[in-house]
Amino acid sequence: MDLSQNTLQNTEFMIEEIKKKLRMASGAALRATELGDSQYEDLHDIYQMVASKNQFSISEIEAITMELGKLRK
Repeated sequence: MDLSQNTLQNTEFMIEEIKKKLRMASGAALRATELGDSQYEDLHDIYQMVASKNQFSISEIEAITMELGKLRK
């Protein structure tokens, strides 16, 4: 999958992978349709950071969740 392309499918994939990795129970945290084109690069950066780590502290999860919340329209 080429995540460098800004598509709804790529956005949905990255959001789902972030939620799985962080074990986020609520799917309401962020939806692909809530992101504008300008937030795609920020989401991609967050996705790459989350994908690169195996474990997260509670404070890291909180910080990532806050950043995801900032991406909403």
